[in-house]
Amino acid sequence: MKQLNFFDKLIFLLNSGVATLLLLSYALPFLPPKTFSYLAVLSLAVPFLILINLAFCVFWLIKIKRQFLLSSLVLALGYTHLSSLYKFSSDSIYTTDNGVSFMSYNVRLLNLYHWIEDDSIPEKISRFISETSPDILAVQEYNSSRAKKLDYPFVFSTGVKTKSELVIFSKFPFLNTGIIKFPNSANSAIYADVLIKSDTLRVYNIHLQSSGINPDVQQLDSKTSDRLFKRLSSTFIAQQDQAELLVKHMRNSPYKTVLSGDFNNTAHSFVYRLLKSDFQDAFEVAGKGFGRTFSFDYFPLRIDFILVDNALSVRNFQNHDVLYSDHFPISASIEIN
Repeated sequence: MKQLNFFDKLIFLLNSGVATLLLLSYALPFLPPKTFSYLAVLSLAVPFLILINLAFCVFWLIKIKRQFLLSSLVLALGYTHLSSLYKFSSDSIYTTDNGVSFMSYNVRLLNLYHWIEDDSIPEKISRFISETSPDILAVQEYNSSRAKKLDYPFVFSTGVKTKSELVIFSKFPFLNTGIIKFPNSANSAIYADVLIKSDTLRVYNIHLQSSGINPDVQQLDSKTSDRLFKRLSSTFIAQQDQAELLVKHMRNSPYKTVLSGDFNNTAHSFVYRLLKSDFQDAFEVAGKGFGRTFSFDYFPLRIDFILVDNALSVRNFQNHDVLYSDHFPISASIEIN
């Protein structure tokens, strides 16, 4: 510090604060929101904290100062968090005839309230799905009254015309289906036992509690930020209850499982760690880049996931850069061993 000028000392002080916050965030996946509700909100800021610490590393390296070690060490300690945010290269493998393609897509009510100034959004989403043609499609925030017909012989939905209407479309037949209702919530989960040749997969489509926040950070002020903080805290508490209910249900599944949907939380959260458990995150196995799934200004938020049973093999993963909703669709190919 003695070799730093006054400006650099201020920068390093700021650097120390951001590095400390990132270090604290590494404990978040192990802290239940019911007990640490305010701390849980920090999980949404982890991607931002990682990027800021990377920026500090570059700043000090350019100045050839050993202060770059602070953020470098903190980032190294949280390597798994970094790999959840960004994949430097894809580990995609050619898919054999045993491969089954999955897609998860929050379609935001098919633009019911015209968030996007385009009246043809339902047609564009239908065309996109038809062109990509996943074998199994899990859709959140569906709106059957606006939807265009999709060419899938097997369909199961909540049958409820609400914001959280869930649907599973499949090219393979269903042996069994069901709904998991979340207490005191409009959100829910559905599942289908899908017969694929001689094997059966249980496919979950979930939509965890939404905060209802406006993704435009430029509209935040001190009052709205305070309300947002409290709302997020209560949202994450509800998500914990919902995730625990799902985990209990999945433990009773007699089949290999694929869990997909909108978690409304990041890979740095308690809820994600609870649901992931012994599953594989398809993005971490075969994704590439930031893996952003939600349009939140400049922040690369990944809140939609495809989690795959360890008894299955993830062959490839893709983020689709189509802005027909506030979410981006994701897909993965899975081989049944």
